[in-house]
Amino acid sequence: MSRSLGNIIADTLQLSVGYAERLLKEVPADRFGRFAQVGGSVVESNNPAFIYGHLSLYAPKVLQQIGHPAPRVPDHFEHLFSKDASCKDDVDGDLYPHMDEITAFFFEGHRMLAGALRGTPNATFEQPNPAEGRMKELFPTLGSVQTFYCGGHMMMHLGQMSAWRRMEGLGSA
Repeated sequence: MSRSLGNIIADTLQLSVGYAERLLKEVPADRFGRFAQVGGSVVESNNPAFIYGHLSLYAPKVLQQIGHPAPRVPDHFEHLFSKDASCKDDVDGDLYPHMDEITAFFFEGHRMLAGALRGTPNATFEQPNPAEGRMKELFPTLGSVQTFYCGGHMMMHLGQMSAWRRMEGLGSA
């Protein structure tokens, strides 16, 4: 069976997005922006707000790179969730947007991306990665970098979410 690269990447993305959805099960909105707590000790590791907010930035980026319309990134998301931002413990609940806003943007973008990937010709994925430096060295083509964003990068951060759940006593998803 012959499958396009876009379909192969979309298969991985859909698996990742399904996992992201399961990981949200039973997460209270008031803990979404908080560092995990174990036995009264705060664990300074990425919280769900940061994880989903950070990952939400990549669907529009990939869509643009493969020549598809992308949802507009909310103004405050880039500042709060970029690769250069640091995750904070949102103790008062006023730093990060509400759980519903972050997750809605995450799922909207990634569902758009899955469909767009399936319709993107292989020639698009053979184009050079527009990034500079280490990312271009590691992933020289659009296909290689999009495979990373939709698979390895996503699952790395979802692993953080899985660990947060365990520390919060929510168990596996």
